[in-house]
Amino acid sequence: MKIKFGSIEETIITRDEFPLSKAIEILKKETISVLGYGIQGPGQSLNLRDNGFKVIVGQRKHSLSWEKALKDGWIEGKNLFSLEEASEKGSILMYLLSDAGQISFWPILIKYLTEGKSLYFSHGFGLTFCHQTKISPSKKIDIFLVAPKGSGTSLRKLFKKGKGINSSYAIYQDYSGNSLEKTLSIGIGIGSGYLFETNFKNEVYSDLVGERGTLMGAIQGIFSAQYQILREKGHSPSESFNETVEELTQSLMPLVSENGMDWMYANCSTTAQRGALDWWKKFRDATLPVFQELYHEVSSGNEAKRIIKSNSDIDYRKKLQKELQDLRKSELWKVGSKIRNLRPEKKRQN
Repeated sequence: MKIKFGSIEETIITRDEFPLSKAIEILKKETISVLGYGIQGPGQSLNLRDNGFKVIVGQRKHSLSWEKALKDGWIEGKNLFSLEEASEKGSILMYLLSDAGQISFWPILIKYLTEGKSLYFSHGFGLTFCHQTKISPSKKIDIFLVAPKGSGTSLRKLFKKGKGINSSYAIYQDYSGNSLEKTLSIGIGIGSGYLFETNFKNEVYSDLVGERGTLMGAIQGIFSAQYQILREKGHSPSESFNETVEELTQSLMPLVSENGMDWMYANCSTTAQRGALDWWKKFRDATLPVFQELYHEVSSGNEAKRIIKSNSDIDYRKKLQKELQDLRKSELWKVGSKIRNLRPEKKRQN
């Protein structure tokens, strides 16, 4: 369907106009090979399998992800294979390795991308920054993406509840003339709530900015700053965390998600309402230069270059664990761990 946002018209695909039965019929002769069982692989492959598609998984043997796939019910030699075997057997290859993993495996994968096959991504990184990743596919295959706007874990959890995460979709190369139908079929098959159109470049630009911005980087920075100032002014750890994180994530964000920020402003105390309306533009103006710098670094390719170099470092995993440990051991998130365990649902589980 076409939806207008002011003067801009967008294409939105819902489950009503593109039902699961249609998706299954379109892909009934295809073998969908999910390469990688890390972040997106489990959720997408399990949802496709449960929805009735012919799916196999490719993963490096005897890795932690291989063991996870076995625990999730994939059977070695039946629907779980090495990356090479799965690449050979599949007609639609879902390239869900990490960006670094995609770069590493590409010289091997390209041998299996024979004429008429399809190459699927859930991120535009590899092809948008192809000069750096060296990912350059054949002209005689279909290339497309579906990018869920959330983690693979959330994709699976919502699927099991009968819900779905919205996803973007894009066609990069339509060799067969049927790429759009394949793309939408997989998008519906993995459990998307609805699908909206984009292109590979816009997907990766918005994704990288979002991850570094409001989704993770900026929100952690704001959490840290507010918690720090409250603690410096004598507020207890519990009070500081609740006012910074717990109230936002457990109470306000679900309401904003359901009703919008304007509704939230209209349905809080007049004191909170006035303060929020008076202060939000100050935060916008303070952070806008940071977002302008961030978008430039992403669109120029500088961020991709830095990521590839960093992730290729032989000590990357060791350094990463140190960074995550420092975050985990900060007072903010040590307090958070204790407070999460006080939630009623946690106490019931214990």
